Amino acid sequence: MSKPIFVLSGPNLNLLGEREPHIYGSATLEDIRKLCEARAKARGRAVVFRQTNHEGELIDWIHEARAAAGALVINPGGYGHTSVALLDALKALPIPIVECHLSNPAAREDFRRATYVSLAATGVVSGFGAASYELAVDAALGLVGA
Repeated sequence: MSKPIFVLSGPNLNLLGEREPHIYGSATLEDIRKLCEARAKARGRAVVFRQTNHEGELIDWIHEARAAAGALVINPGGYGHTSVALLDALKALPIPIVECHLSNPAAREDFRRATYVSLAATGVVSGFGAASYELAVDAALGLVGA
């Protein structure tokens, strides 16, 4: 049995569809979960889809992914710009990592233009709204040969 793709989302992403829809779009996190699951299922894989507002919990899930996941898609939210601990956890992964952002951080405020996550990521998908997650799942599936 093939290992699932972990799709992890960080702080405030539970507010998608309500928080700054002019930046993040109108899709909810539940909408995005369904898109990711459908995309992976079409290629014979399952998705473990989780969101947290707590840095330690996100790190625990990354640790879990070391053995349980085939690849990791991560939208770190604001932790991407601040968390060396998140970077260190990601660097311990022996699996592909796809960083995902709904908006294009390079076109936003200066402090959003670089992320620690990018230092560990195999690749980055950003700027396509909810479709960023689908594209990131596609990339992860391609990296594991699904």
